[in-house]
Amino acid sequence: MSAGEPLVLGIESSCDETGVGIVRGRRLLANAVASSVEEHVRFGGVVPEVASRAHLEAFVPMLEKAQADAGVAVEDVDAIAVTSGPGLTGALLVGIAAAKALAIAYDKPLYGINHLVAHVAVDRLEHGELPSPTAALLVSGGHTHLLLVEDVATDVVMIGETIDDAAGEAFDKVARLLGLPYPGGPQIDRAAREGDGTAIAFPRGLTGPRDLERHRYDFSFSGLKSAVARHVEHEERMGRPVAVADVAASFQDAVCDVLSAKAVRACLDHGAEHLVLGGGVAANGRLREYVLDRAGEAGIEVRIPAPVLCTDNGAMVASLGAALVARGVAPSALDLPADSSMPVTQVVA
Repeated sequence: MSAGEPLVLGIESSCDETGVGIVRGRRLLANAVASSVEEHVRFGGVVPEVASRAHLEAFVPMLEKAQADAGVAVEDVDAIAVTSGPGLTGALLVGIAAAKALAIAYDKPLYGINHLVAHVAVDRLEHGELPSPTAALLVSGGHTHLLLVEDVATDVVMIGETIDDAAGEAFDKVARLLGLPYPGGPQIDRAAREGDGTAIAFPRGLTGPRDLERHRYDFSFSGLKSAVARHVEHEERMGRPVAVADVAASFQDAVCDVLSAKAVRACLDHGAEHLVLGGGVAANGRLREYVLDRAGEAGIEVRIPAPVLCTDNGAMVASLGAALVARGVAPSALDLPADSSMPVTQVVA
């Protein structure tokens, strides 16, 4: 291993993507991902048992693809990193069992890493090391967090989170109200392009003066979701067709307005001149526009990974693993558990 450039294999199986990535230091060598999202469409959401079975079927093909793409074999790597939480317990166990088997078979150190911190660490592969401090806005189907990152391998502090629905969860629920298919995020984004984001004055949760005293960096989307439901019910009761594009655009703007405002406020309050936008919802075009515009006005540099690196993948796990190895952080024990509620401040299990 060359100094500061560990070769790491990363395994991701926290939800409905089976990912295997390989990185050398901050250089991406392979990122093989198989998604089971189509298997969940008819259920309108992720079914844990279906996801776990899909991971079992996809892992070996993804491992073989990653090795072929990188021109690297498992025996060549310096360490193996795997998502140990948070996520669906059954899905996590598939990846963890595979990682343990490889670690034992090839005598490699094993790192059980935090899925959410990995969404921040993946940005290293495109934009280099994170300045200290860096703020991070993580937005996905299951999580909405604001983090302050002094060191992605050792020092991550949560300064804000959702107190009810995650943003991605709200997208899925509103899409269902509008008769749009699962997953809702891309469907809302697509419909909103034809709509007017100012057509309906939907509420911005936790943005009033009292809310900002108690929940300055926290989020709430359940009230917004309820407001959309009431609007749809009212239109149907009045015998009018629901203006799907306008509702989608107005809902999406409400979400993006709050997310971007609180993220920029956190940067200014904590002296962070850089903001990382990560997680699956970071692929949303309107959210990117809001964050870039608002941060630009405040003189904050925004770092957004490519869309393929925003959704769950093994490259992000490998990137965090490489940072841990480079910092000399001790590996995890081989009895590493799955932790479905692993706190974001715990970088490595």
